[in-house]
Amino acid sequence: MNGWAVVVAGSAVVGYGALSRRLSTTVLSGPMVFMLVGLAIGPLGLDLLDRAKDPEVTRTLLESALVLLLFADAAGIRARDLRREEFLPLRLLAVGLPVAMALGWLVAWPLLPGLSVWELALTSVILAPTDAALGQQAFSNKRVPPLVRGGLTVESGLNDGLALPFFVLALAAAGEGHGHPGVAETFLRALLLSGAIGIAAGWGGASLLRWSLVRGWSSSDWRQFLVLAVPVIAYAFCVMGEGSGFIGAWVAGLAFGIHLRRTPAGLGIPPQDADPSQSTRFTERIGLLLASLSFLVFGAVILGPTLQHLTWRTVLYALLSLTVIRMLPVALALTGTGLRPASIAYIGWFGPRGLASLVFGLLALEEHLPGETLLSEVIAVTVGLSIILHGASAPILGDRYGTWFTRTLRKEPNLRENALAQHDNPH
Repeated sequence: MNGWAVVVAGSAVVGYGALSRRLSTTVLSGPMVFMLVGLAIGPLGLDLLDRAKDPEVTRTLLESALVLLLFADAAGIRARDLRREEFLPLRLLAVGLPVAMALGWLVAWPLLPGLSVWELALTSVILAPTDAALGQQAFSNKRVPPLVRGGLTVESGLNDGLALPFFVLALAAAGEGHGHPGVAETFLRALLLSGAIGIAAGWGGASLLRWSLVRGWSSSDWRQFLVLAVPVIAYAFCVMGEGSGFIGAWVAGLAFGIHLRRTPAGLGIPPQDADPSQSTRFTERIGLLLASLSFLVFGAVILGPTLQHLTWRTVLYALLSLTVIRMLPVALALTGTGLRPASIAYIGWFGPRGLASLVFGLLALEEHLPGETLLSEVIAVTVGLSIILHGASAPILGDRYGTWFTRTLRKEPNLRENALAQHDNPH
């Protein structure tokens, strides 16, 4: 990698670190800042970073970030979260996600000629997962009702992992006949083998951590490195077995969180040490840093070259992916829940596409499918637009929706959106 590119990337981290709290109140989100810096040092700007010269840098950075965040997100999700957030995340995941994949497949058919049936399906699956980091203020704004914030957060934490099986199977189907493994072999290796490895790694890591905590043998600093190594080991074993390292890391996170959370109270372990969300905090922070740098590299080596030969078809599909293909399935999933149209529109709009889509797209590109160029362009434009539109609209729409909620709640104390707050504060 060009030395000046490293200097610019480091300076971007330093600058955003110094201004992050101030920028959090503006329309400049972290992913947007890093993407714009990437565009500035890519082929459209200073030409300091080129994917052709450093192809492994892009892949390693993006994949490392996704592995860590998949693990941390999965470990932090509790079964009671799905119950506590009531209907919202379950409906979004069980109904909204598959309907969005199917709708995206159908819409892609007339707009993206040249792609095969399975390449069209692959495009839809790649662009289905959401990324909370791209619209963080919409997810964290305290004026937004806890039901909506919690539901969106849980959805974002789980839908990339749930989309993984669809991705690997669609990729196998698209590549079948072009020298790639078939669907049956992919199912066995990527799903069954990777799932088993993930369970073993996550369960074993949690057991070792708990054993060490009971005896007081681990320091707080090295304990974090122990947790960080669990998804790395799961990923490596899956890759060696020609499975899916991402499925392995995600399943490892689920197993790690479930097993650690079941630590008996009588063992004398402080509650915070048995809390997976605390144990994975360092892993999550490292993943966040790598994800930010990933958006910088995305702007430089993926989005920049794509902008040089845009077509109206790719832009239109990208816009439809962020609006109709996301919002209609959400509206369908939330039919009959009692949520107001303003809430359904808010939930539907904030389905940003980010890191998972980039990594899935990169993996698809490496398979050298016949339609790889068009596939890459659609993904790049969709993620680029999402970074700008969702990042810029998050503080504005979050405040407006929060104002609507507060005003409406005064008139209707039993507002459905306030169900979670009423549950937490029954008196």
